[in-house]
Amino acid sequence: MKKKIAWLWLAVGIVVGVVGLGTMNYSLHATGTDEFCSSCHANDATKEWKESKHYSNPYGVRVGCSDCHVPKSFVPKMLRKMKAAGEVYGHLTGVIDTPEKFEAKRKEMAENEWARLRANGAQECRNCHHMDTVENLEKEYLKDLHVGALEGGQICIDCHKGVAHKAPE
Repeated sequence: MKKKIAWLWLAVGIVVGVVGLGTMNYSLHATGTDEFCSSCHANDATKEWKESKHYSNPYGVRVGCSDCHVPKSFVPKMLRKMKAAGEVYGHLTGVIDTPEKFEAKRKEMAENEWARLRANGAQECRNCHHMDTVENLEKEYLKDLHVGALEGGQICIDCHKGVAHKAPE
């Protein structure tokens, strides 16, 4: 009888674990879509993003919210998702629920994001932008300029603030 109960608990544990992992995976995906982000940011960040080269460009490449704002590696992704939960709470409690409130917090939010990018060497930028493949025949100096800046300790946002969103004044 004790063996059957032990097997039953094992089976329940496996089912709960599989359901938990499935729920977590679904939640991570669902909260990383442009639609999810736009549900709160329709009047501010999404509008700016849709006017940027990251949204519409001659190459047909669209960079979504999570491509820039959510790390790919598991532990940094989980840490960012936990911080984002606090941001959603802030939106729901009225911290940035209007364009005016968003604008008032723009500099603080941008500085937080820039600090995050600085801490990881702008990894989210470098996931797509590879300096070894930069080729611009009209501006051949760009590759050396970028490689030199990176080797000198600069990161993308040192020169490219306001790429997908308006930079704070």
